[in-house]
Amino acid sequence: MITAFMTTSAAAPAKTDDFQYANERFADLQMLRYKVEGFENLSLRQKTLIYYLSEAALWGRDILFDQNGKYNLRVRRTLEAVYTDYAGNRDSEDFKAMEVYLKRVWFSNGIHHHYGCEKFVPGFSEDFFRAAVKSIDSARLPLADGQTTEGLLDELCPVIFRPDVLAKRVNLAGGADLIKTSASNYYENVSQEEAEEYYASMKNLDDPHPVMYGMNSRLVKTPDGQIIEKKWTSGGLYGEAIKKIVGFLNLARPYAEDEKQKEVIDKLVEYYTTGDLKTFDEYSILWVQNTEPLVDFVNGFIECYGDPLGLKCSWESIVNFKNLEATKRTEILSGNAQWFEDHSPVADEFKKEEVKGITAKVINAAILGGDLYPSTAIGINLPNSDWVRKEHGSKSVTIGNLTEAYNRSAVGNGFREEFVWSKKEVELMDKYADVTDDLHTDLHECLGHGSGKLLPGVDPDSLKAYGSTIEEARADLFALYYLADKKMTELGLVPDAEAYKAQYYSYMMNGLLTQLVRITPGNDIEEAHMRNRAVIARWVYEQGKKDKVVELVKREGKTFVKVNDYKKLRELFGALLSEVQRIKSTGDFSAARDLVENYGVKIDGELHKEILERYRHLDIAPYKGFINPVYTVVKDGNGTIVDVKVDYTEGYAEQMLRYSRDYSVLPSVNE
Repeated sequence: MITAFMTTSAAAPAKTDDFQYANERFADLQMLRYKVEGFENLSLRQKTLIYYLSEAALWGRDILFDQNGKYNLRVRRTLEAVYTDYAGNRDSEDFKAMEVYLKRVWFSNGIHHHYGCEKFVPGFSEDFFRAAVKSIDSARLPLADGQTTEGLLDELCPVIFRPDVLAKRVNLAGGADLIKTSASNYYENVSQEEAEEYYASMKNLDDPHPVMYGMNSRLVKTPDGQIIEKKWTSGGLYGEAIKKIVGFLNLARPYAEDEKQKEVIDKLVEYYTTGDLKTFDEYSILWVQNTEPLVDFVNGFIECYGDPLGLKCSWESIVNFKNLEATKRTEILSGNAQWFEDHSPVADEFKKEEVKGITAKVINAAILGGDLYPSTAIGINLPNSDWVRKEHGSKSVTIGNLTEAYNRSAVGNGFREEFVWSKKEVELMDKYADVTDDLHTDLHECLGHGSGKLLPGVDPDSLKAYGSTIEEARADLFALYYLADKKMTELGLVPDAEAYKAQYYSYMMNGLLTQLVRITPGNDIEEAHMRNRAVIARWVYEQGKKDKVVELVKREGKTFVKVNDYKKLRELFGALLSEVQRIKSTGDFSAARDLVENYGVKIDGELHKEILERYRHLDIAPYKGFINPVYTVVKDGNGTIVDVKVDYTEGYAEQMLRYSRDYSVLPSVNE
């Protein structure tokens, strides 16, 4: 369960203490670097553990490419071959456009936009592409057995150049067969109805400990009409990459910080080997209970945003270590988790009687992998299993050094001056935004996702395609409601009772206006986090219209958000939280569908056009991603590791090509 992504940064490189955060920019993307503050102060054991876990994190990259689309590896490898070997005019407009297209494919782990899910439109011609591919050695191309270069081109050109072929990676449009109209590679020859019936037949709604059915497999209908699962295991689908991951997990094991962490690694290896979902639950329990080590990691099939049905999980990894000073803030929240649950505005029947095992910390990311790279989250709450969370708790993290990189790169970009209603709100955000942004993330991850409960017999997947949006809305609303509570000042988490207004204003501005800069004109809102923000902002705007709680006002032809009654706004957040929790707890699919479709999908075309034009003048990239640091082991004459060094000088293309060369063992076609 991952929180929202940051949205703005400065166009010019930002430097602090000689560390340059902002880096290369192309298309709608800005590359940033993050500093692994404190790595040099770790023990050799901890550094070595991070090194081996980081290697395991990098080996899953090709899995995500293939999960995102069956042609992605072939497209990437073909483009990379042209990029490195093409001997023609590399200054031509076609070649430069192909370079940008390749960089976008690297960034999105495939041919579809990482956030909007629409397929990229190439800026180079098909004639150029065909000629360029034919000009290089065919041994460098991802040819299938017996396939010619011409055959490869005939296969890939429609995928790249025809807008009607695999148009959306994840389609959530109401009334469509979401599987057949989505390009993600989680199903093969299976309809939405068949998939839903297949997994429904497996479930026992009276089981208090249900596994997450289907999370680690591709669902396939065979030529004879059978529907089967192809599991992602070391001996199954994606086995070559998973064996590498397992190998580095085993190398990391001797450097684990305690015996429980070794048990976590052992159980994860067992799960990767067997694919058994009960083993995954056992691993999740061990992982969530292992709270003492400074170093921690996520590695596996985790988040389900890439599957239109919300069942299949994309591969991701993050290696991190605790920021001890900043964690004091999150420990205050987790230590008061029961108070927050008890005082929530939701109905008592939907509250947890006893909140168990919630831990929260601020971390420094050491490496990002899979679905957390290059675009990543600023907070994570896991595990996703409802019963594991209820009985054993959850871990929540705010990723401090990534937030720092976003904030440093956004200094002086003019965004607030353009979109904020008045100087009063700008000063409010300048004074409080950094504090309340972090606290919103903490509350969202630590307490929001960890709050509430399903009623007995409710299927965790009952909300289907709307489940992710509802869950993110639930966590956001929990955070928004409590940001304004006097408990925040009593606990010393905000400087005064006015601070919450900075977050309230920025949230409403983003949900009603500025997040639209991420959407192509004519498109609906598709991504779950964006839908969540739109649902919240638009619902409270509509419900508060009579009392003018929030207004959309015009000045010199420009639209602004104006908040007139912050107290009433909080009451509306609380009312919506109560309803969203009811929907979640009871599995009310119809109410979830109506809420999302009515408030979270459609866009006012004229308003969208205006916002895009104003944003364009700021020259800010709407999306950000990260270049990973490079870790190198230092060995003595006996081959013993004596240190691990971290370096930040590797360029974006250099890193991507190295990953494709050194961490790529999957075949181009994974059947």
